[in-house]
Amino acid sequence: PHIGPVESKNEAAMSELVPEPRQKPVVPMKPMGINANLLGYIGIDTIIEQMRKKTMKTGFDFNIMVVGQSGLGKSTLVNTLFKSQVSRKSSGWNREEKIPKTVEIKAIGHVIEEGGVKMKLTVIDTPGFGDQINNENCWEPIEKYINEQYEKFLKEEVNIARKKRIPDTRVHCCLYFISPTGHSLRPLDLEFMKHLSKVVNIIPVIAKADTMTLEEKTEFKQRVRKELEVNGIEFYPQKEFDEDLEDKTENDKIRQESMPFAVVGSDKEYQVNGKRVLGRKTPWGIIEVENLTHCEFALLRDFVIRTHLQDLKEVTHNIHYETYRAKRLNDNGGLPPMTVETEENHESNL
Repeated sequence: PHIGPVESKNEAAMSELVPEPRQKPVVPMKPMGINANLLGYIGIDTIIEQMRKKTMKTGFDFNIMVVGQSGLGKSTLVNTLFKSQVSRKSSGWNREEKIPKTVEIKAIGHVIEEGGVKMKLTVIDTPGFGDQINNENCWEPIEKYINEQYEKFLKEEVNIARKKRIPDTRVHCCLYFISPTGHSLRPLDLEFMKHLSKVVNIIPVIAKADTMTLEEKTEFKQRVRKELEVNGIEFYPQKEFDEDLEDKTENDKIRQESMPFAVVGSDKEYQVNGKRVLGRKTPWGIIEVENLTHCEFALLRDFVIRTHLQDLKEVTHNIHYETYRAKRLNDNGGLPPMTVETEENHESNL
């Protein structure tokens, strides 16, 4: 058929405007599974062993803080937890020592080795907490200490010539000791956890649980959980930091059943049915610390050391420290303020 000159011009213009349809890219086939027998062994799985060797050489840092009124067995529990004399009281404490008038912070470092793995353990004690007539704002020195450790780490990080391995003094875990009243949490308990749960991993612990009957213990645990929930207090493991479904399932069980751990501590050994056990002797028998039917100490130890120690460190670094770091750098336009000491370091580095 005959096409007029006008139509052929329009068609030419249209062909310029509308690009030619592109060919669809060829979708590559899914890679075939590599046959190990055919290609031989590469050795990718040795990365885990390489990492293990590296970390074994450097060792681990773990800093645990204990907070609570005097007489709740903080020192004894920490000694029981690590099966060593690691607390302040076991390191040259005498019974005539008076309760300090203000909250003091005492940190004691130890190196514990087990199966070739070295751990630099620091126990931070807080004598004087909750022991005064007026306990208003007695958590402030503790909060200040925790933030000072974040500040120390931050200053090391922003140094021009920073260390290959920055010494980690940040508090990874805070065991908060609740008095076994059987009634409810004191205002001091609620205020402390409300303020400190934002800056550190708090694990609530009911101390001296052998002073309560099984029914009282169960009821008290439920009441404490309810009060923490009503007051919006997040304890470790925090719900929002569960990484996957497996973590959520495991941590939900801990939050709903185990927390707060009702524990008994003892560094004395007794003979029970022909074997040596850690326990407390009473006129009606021996309370075995590591026996789950007697108390939940074994659950606490497994939780802190055997299953969640690395996670406690990661949450401290990735959540609490990052929150502090972001706020600090934001407030100061990017860097911590220069002091005389940091200026001298700065000049020596240059």
